[in-house]
Amino acid sequence: MNFPDTPTRRYPETLPRYPVPGVCFWREIGILACAPRASTNERGHSAGWARFDVPMEDLSETLHRIYKTESSRILATLIRLLGDFDLAEDAMHDAFRAAMEAWARQGVPENPRAWLVSAGRFKAIDRLRRQAKFATPLESIEATLAGLDDDPAQQDDQSIADDQLRLIFTCCHPALSPEARSALTLRELCGLTTEEIARAFLVTPSALAQRIVRAKSKIRDAGIPYEIPEKSELAERLNTVLQVIYLMFNEGYSATSGDSVTRVDLSAEAIRLGRLLLELLPRAEVRGLLALMLLHESRRAARVDGNGDLVLLEDQDRGRWDRDLVREGIALVEAALRSAHAGAYALQAAIAAVHAEAGTPRDTDWPQIVALYDRLLELQPSPVIELNRAVAVAMRDGPEAGLALIERLEQEADLADYFWLHSAEADLHRRIGNTAEAEAAYRKALDLTQLEPERRYLRKRLLEIS
Repeated sequence: MNFPDTPTRRYPETLPRYPVPGVCFWREIGILACAPRASTNERGHSAGWARFDVPMEDLSETLHRIYKTESSRILATLIRLLGDFDLAEDAMHDAFRAAMEAWARQGVPENPRAWLVSAGRFKAIDRLRRQAKFATPLESIEATLAGLDDDPAQQDDQSIADDQLRLIFTCCHPALSPEARSALTLRELCGLTTEEIARAFLVTPSALAQRIVRAKSKIRDAGIPYEIPEKSELAERLNTVLQVIYLMFNEGYSATSGDSVTRVDLSAEAIRLGRLLLELLPRAEVRGLLALMLLHESRRAARVDGNGDLVLLEDQDRGRWDRDLVREGIALVEAALRSAHAGAYALQAAIAAVHAEAGTPRDTDWPQIVALYDRLLELQPSPVIELNRAVAVAMRDGPEAGLALIERLEQEADLADYFWLHSAEADLHRRIGNTAEAEAAYRKALDLTQLEPERRYLRKRLLEIS
């Protein structure tokens, strides 16, 4: 059965799916570096150097990797230290420029992240002191400098994690519009370029840039605190935070476009943030979201074959599923469902757990999955959830029963351009023997997907029925 191995939650209109061709840091900041002051960090603290005489090609690759994996954490800490998004972004880019030259001569430090935060901190101080000579009031400069006594080189992992959570909650503050929250979060946490986010929201890059500028100005002018809110204030922001984390995971687990089905960096970051959020707020829906991500992530290795082609759920080698992640996910699901506050994420995770517990596709408890979808629809009506339920009904009662539900759903405007609806419809027609209807639906699905592995899968199906 063409049961899509993708999360069941549809993206809200304010959090659309988006193409992610990848951010090239070097195109953004160039490769001209600023000379460092000394072999220690920029205020004399011991940096510790791992190796010397690094070839420029290797150094460029190393810095690109560090930027990809660490830039959001570095930026989060710099925003806390500096209290200003734009100043922190400039400081981080200045730090990477300085690293390009300093590390080529002195080697890569043992703690690159701490070095970059320290370098960015003092680049910002230099920038502020230069501004003091011009229009910026001196008292404003001095107030900012007074808050920079904290030495980021001495930070532990927990304080850095806290900075990430502070940034999430700041970007998701209810004083910002939903569109602004989404755009700001994608820019600051996911590291997407303005152009990439603009394509997702179907607006011009200049309009999207203005949306981000207004969000930053709102945070500054309204004095929105850069902090994890008190428990009494968490509820009003929690849903948006969960949405944002799941948005990151969805794009990492099932990319919208490109040559690869998945983006490991995004899904890994989403899981990391989910774990941090659970430590902060051990609620049922946080457990449910983390369980859902872990259970989907457990199947990553089996989702594509050696050629990078898509492997559907029923055809996956279940011996390649990560059983440690499965066990952790199931334990979280069970804990979430014991709570009276279990919601949509916990129910979706329960569905994923039923799949994970089945040794073979034939062993899948489809009646239980249909029942869970029924509960999910009561809690959160959605045409995408109805589609997933229709597929489960087809597995329980036969393809004709599922097809009847899907043909009714096809009349829903929200699903008219949804790739998986036409793909599922085509598969059910194929199983019944309706070749012409199956071919038409496969071709419709082919027109709608931008992901090359999905296109190869659909072409293969078309060849099989022609």
